[in-house]
This record gives sequence, structure tokens and C-alpha cells, in this order.
Amino acid sequence: MIHRTVSTWQGSRWQDELTNLIRSPAELIKLLELDPALLPPALDAAETFSLRVPRPYAARIRKGDPNDPLLRQVLPLGDELIAAPGYSADPLQEKTTNPLPGLIHKYPGRVLLVVSGSCAINCRYCFRRHFPYEDNNPGRAAWQQALDYIRADNSITEVIYSGGDPLSAPDRHLTWLTQEVEAIAHVRRLRIHTRLPVVIPSRLDDACLEWMSGHRLHTSLVIHSNHANEIDQHLAEALQRTRAAGIILLNQTVLLKGVNDSLPVLSDLSERLFACGVLPYYLHLLDKVTGAQHFDVEPELALTLHQQLRDTLPGYLVPKLVRELPGAQSKTPVV
Repeated sequence: MIHRTVSTWQGSRWQDELTNLIRSPAELIKLLELDPALLPPALDAAETFSLRVPRPYAARIRKGDPNDPLLRQVLPLGDELIAAPGYSADPLQEKTTNPLPGLIHKYPGRVLLVVSGSCAINCRYCFRRHFPYEDNNPGRAAWQQALDYIRADNSITEVIYSGGDPLSAPDRHLTWLTQEVEAIAHVRRLRIHTRLPVVIPSRLDDACLEWMSGHRLHTSLVIHSNHANEIDQHLAEALQRTRAAGIILLNQTVLLKGVNDSLPVLSDLSERLFACGVLPYYLHLLDKVTGAQHFDVEPELALTLHQQLRDTLPGYLVPKLVRELPGAQSKTPVV
């Protein structure tokens, strides 16, 4: 049983924090005391991909600094409107691996469920910023089709919750879906990919940990943190409670120009994650999605940074450097 503490009681506010997002570039720029000249391009870029920033995340951004690494991940820029060769709306060709609403089957042995089309934060580099969520929003009956698909394939041993952000869904829905997945005998593992705890740490409350841990499946929670400044004390405490509930904690990072493309930043992130009980898992090259080209880091620099990490940190703190290629059977190591 998970005992309630003062911090977890306060954590029940996550729904309010999810509702009360910063959605206006003007509000974000004013709140963070930024140059008003940033507003016109931010408004233009937000027309194609809206701004969404939780207030707990905004509180970690340095005021007056247009180059703050957290700000760069959320502030729309005019660079997003510049066309670039090799970038597309569906860089991983997920339409070809989306046989049913809400289900993506790219890799052998595991399937991904698009549990929610909603996110707490719109990361400007998101590879699904153009994803057709309106076609992947199944109701209860359509979810049964996805579950039947999993039941019919004995090779599927792992189910992955994704989105959007799966933790933006209500706990009652996640409880029902997890019970349905647990009832499929050949499924052994549940993996949850989410950025929501990073941006709203109160999401990892008692009710959330209850459905994550209250079943036979081996559960791992993969948070998406790109910079040590994202990991404040509230998140550290929430992660420690999650680990104490028996949930494996992993992190995947996207290598982003101007955000984390340096050895000190990547090293600090790995150290901070491990101090919170989280194992660095993947360091991803950018998926070439339209609007994100200004974040791209050349593979040669990525390889250099990764070698420097290996030279600096113990092996268990060095994430695997990978890219995702359409049609590949797994993530592809960058070597």
C-alpha cells in the first residue's frame, strides 16, 4: 500500500496544473521577462504548432535569458517556418505501422498504444507534432479491437503506452486499460513513455502509482528529460517514490542543438538522473520532423560527445546513442 504524505496529498493538484497551462506566447514572454521582439515570430510559429507550457516547468526557466535550455524547448521560433530538405511531417513513416486506431506496431515483440493524443507540453522538436491524433483516438469499443490484435499475436510480450502523453489520460482509464493488458497471458511487460512527470511532477501521485504497480506486469517508466535543470526537488522526490513502488525508471534524451549538445550538460544530466534512481537509457539523434531542423546536431558531433561521455562516466551512466530509421527492426545504434 502507498502511504499518503504531505507532498503526495498536494500532488492531487496535477489535474489543475494540466488545465492551467501557459498557451499564449505573449504570456510566456512577459512572464519570463524576454525581449518583446520574440513575440511576432512566436505567434507565427504557434499557428502551425501551438504553445503549451505547464507553470511548474516555466518556473524552472531563467528569466530574461532567451538561450535558456528549457526555454528553447518550448518557445516557438521563426526557424520552425523555414523549409529544409530531408524533413517531413512523418519522419518515421508511422502511418505504415498504424494498422488500427490507437495502435502502432513497428518492432517485433512489442506494440505501442497511443493512449492519449494530448500532451502537457508541446516540445518544439516533437516528431509527432503532425501526427493524426484525430484518427487515433479510440473509444472503449475501438480499444477492444487493439486489445484483440494483441491477444491474437503470441509474439507480443510488451505493451508500450505512448501518445501524446499517456499520463495525460485519467487514472480510471489507465487502470481499465492496464487491467485489460494484464489479462493477456503472453504480455509480460508494460512500458510507459511520458514527459508529464518532468513538467508536472505532481502527476506521480498515489492514484497513478497504484495502477502502475498493482498488477503482475513488469513495469518500467521512461521519462523524457533533456537537461539537468528540468530535475528539481519536486521531481526528484516523485521519482524516488515511484522507484520505491517497484517501478523501473529509465530516461531517454533527444540530442538538441543549443540545449544539451555539450559534454558538461550531458554528464550533469546522467549524474542527476542516477541520483534520483533513473538509469540513462537512450540518447536520440533528432527525428527529422518539419519545423525542428534548427535543433539538429550533426552525427559526427554526436559521436564525439558520446565518446567523451564514455571517457568520463561509468558505463551504466552512458546512454546508448541511437537514431530511429523507418522500417528498421529496432533503434539503430550510431557508431
